Formats: sequence, structure tokens, C-alpha cells
Amino acid sequence: MSIEIKISKKPIEYNKAINYLEKRVKSVKENNGDELLWILSHPSTYTAGISSKNTEILDKKINVIKTNRGGKITWHGPGQKIFYFVINLSKRDKDIRKFINNIEKIIIMTLKEYKIESFADRENVGIWVKKKNKILKIAAIGVKIRKWIAYHGFSVNINNDLQKYNKIIPCGIKKRGLTSLSKIKKQSYKTFEKKLIKNFFKIF
Repeated sequence: MSIEIKISKKPIEYNKAINYLEKRVKSVKENNGDELLWILSHPSTYTAGISSKNTEILDKKINVIKTNRGGKITWHGPGQKIFYFVINLSKRDKDIRKFINNIEKIIIMTLKEYKIESFADRENVGIWVKKKNKILKIAAIGVKIRKWIAYHGFSVNINNDLQKYNKIIPCGIKKRGLTSLSKIKKQSYKTFEKKLIKNFFKIF
């Protein structure tokens, strides 16, 4: 099983990225293309998953793109790394929970290399850290499964503007906040994507 690594240096419009993923899902399903790990960023964009609610939009002036991924409403933009994938579970374990657990492990392993302890939460999907007795989200996960092909992906906050989240209830969770790697620990994260790619291939 061959996984193509694609890294985009310039921000990619959200809809353009999703269209690309949809085409890759089709070609993987037809055994006519490689699986994919695509690392990119988006211009400032709000997206809503299939379980989102209009009440989670606090600022009604913002434009929200509805998407077919799992999860609720979130923000993507500068200072955040997006990791999209197209993975064929038919050629692995047909176990969606195990797949999500593996994605969580990859993020946790990568953060550990920066001496940042993090954890997954069964009730609230994503990766979380504890800071001053507060539980804060550092990474969001949103996955769609179509005919045992998993796609969409996850995002990690590196040094983004956290104020953007004030216009929504991120992931529909009111009681917890968000953070970024630069807020947790001042250090260089220039090699973050390389470390994550390495850990991705340890699992997949």
C-alpha cells in the first residue's frame, strides 16, 4: 500500500482541497490511485460538520461552509496545520474506532517529542492538554468514511489567532477552551510536520 505525501506551502481554499480529496477517494476506491497524506493550511475559514447546530454560530455575520465530515463547527486558518488523508481501511482493519485511536496516537506521539503531554477523550473527540487546571483542545479531528475509505483529517494549532474561535462554540463544547502549541511552550515547531509524518508511517 503506497501513501503519497503532499505538502502545500501556500494556503489552499477549503472547497478546492475537499474537491481534491473527493477525487482521490474515488480513484483509491477504483484502485486507480495511491492513498494520501496532505499537509496544508487554509485561509481563515469556518466549517460545520454533519452534527453541527446553528446555535453554535455566535456571530451570525460569519460565513460557514457546510461539509460532510464528522463533528461540529470549527475554524481553520493561518498558524494552524491541516493534515488531510485518504486511507483505505479495506486493506487494513475495518475498524473505525481503531482508526480514530491511531490518529489520536500519532498526534500524541508527535506532541510528546516536544515534551508536551496530551490525551484523547472518548466523549469529546480531539486531543487535549491540561494547563493550570484547565483542559484545552490542541487538535481537532473530523473524519468521513465512505465504502471503508477514510478521509478528511485533523488540524493542530501551532501559533494561530485563538480569538477566531470566539465567534463560534468550537466543536460544540462550551465548558472547555482551546490553545496552541506556542501558548503551551515557547519553542520552535518548524519540524512539526516532519515529525508527524514519521509517526504517521509508524502506525500506517
